[in-house]
Amino acid sequence: MSTWESRRRTVPDPPGTPADPAAAFRNLCRSSPWKWQSLRFEYWDQPFDAAPGPGAPFVRAWLRRPGALRLESPDGLVLHSTTGINDSRGDFYVSSTRKSWLLPPHLVTPVYDDAGQVRRRPEAAYGEPGFGNGRFSAALDPVELAGNAPVPIEFPGSNALDIKDIHHVEHEGRAALEAVVVPNAAYHPGDAAAPLCLPGRTRLRVDVGTGVCVASRSLEPGTGDYGHWIRIIAVDEYMLDDLFLAQSMNLTDVRRHITWDLPA
Repeated sequence: MSTWESRRRTVPDPPGTPADPAAAFRNLCRSSPWKWQSLRFEYWDQPFDAAPGPGAPFVRAWLRRPGALRLESPDGLVLHSTTGINDSRGDFYVSSTRKSWLLPPHLVTPVYDDAGQVRRRPEAAYGEPGFGNGRFSAALDPVELAGNAPVPIEFPGSNALDIKDIHHVEHEGRAALEAVVVPNAAYHPGDAAAPLCLPGRTRLRVDVGTGVCVASRSLEPGTGDYGHWIRIIAVDEYMLDDLFLAQSMNLTDVRRHITWDLPA
């Protein structure tokens, strides 16, 4: 299945039950880079049971891969905006490392399963822009929950997570997979200070259409306030460069008089 077909296939298919629900959940966690190129969403750095409470602090986000991110407060104040998305890298590539030559994920083809989710990720230039802590970028591409490929032999504890109680739910009007997970010694979060899963049980939701981890909540005593919540508003909208730059790239308005300072 091609990348285009995988991203455009019909999203929810809850009635069918995969032979291995845990494998299906892991494959969905690997699929985010091939499911969308731009995302508009709202992010809460705290968990909720049903929906965010009124007055809970959040940020509005516009993200365009690779690396373009804009964040605003609920009042419209710009909190963060990328500024180097069009910088030339040619001068550095000759003497740079091999990693600099890796292609963006959407330009390489992974191994898909029968449901169109990613079973094995190829080598590519992965990485999402972050803000605040590493959980923000990890939620956008939650591969840390599954690893780049299935483990060769599923001995106890060889997977990053033990996955239980998988079922289909609706999250902010979108289809999602929810599971209760327990991290193993093989779990290596992208940011050790802000993992998606704390030790012990965690409830996770992964959006079926985008592969984004839209909710997490630790279920261990004393850690119930650890987690996050994402409300996806739009997928693959067209986003201009001006949205992400500190200064507009628009050309000079020739209708305005331009003064010229001439030397005496």
